[in-house]
Amino acid sequence: MKKQDIPQDKGSLTSANMTEVLYVTDENNNYGTAKSSGWDIKNAVLDESMELISERVDEAKRNVANNIVSPIIYFMELNKMDFQVLAAYVDKWQWTVKRHAKPSVFKKLSDSTLKKYADAFGISVDELKNFDGK
Repeated sequence: MKKQDIPQDKGSLTSANMTEVLYVTDENNNYGTAKSSGWDIKNAVLDESMELISERVDEAKRNVANNIVSPIIYFMELNKMDFQVLAAYVDKWQWTVKRHAKPSVFKKLSDSTLKKYADAFGISVDELKNFDGK
């Protein structure tokens, strides 16, 4: 892409005061980088993705409130993680993390295990233990 052709459409990136770096060519066909605030198509995709993530977080919050899942699921969704990523952060097998996502199992977890989850989510153990989805 030529430097003068970089799109600068307003969207998610500009509202967050962010830009992205693109590889471009200048008038002499030398490669370099330049900043872009995005373009309409990419902004539409980003907005839809963020809306879907927000819906997943809201659903997880309701499921915690209804005692269907443990708070681990809410914070996992909030932090845009999946079981594989979270398992790597807490140094557990995926099946173990899935088991900890059950409210009955979560209530029996030790403080040291909860600390691993809390650290992965950037919250305190109390916040994790006492989150009720409301």
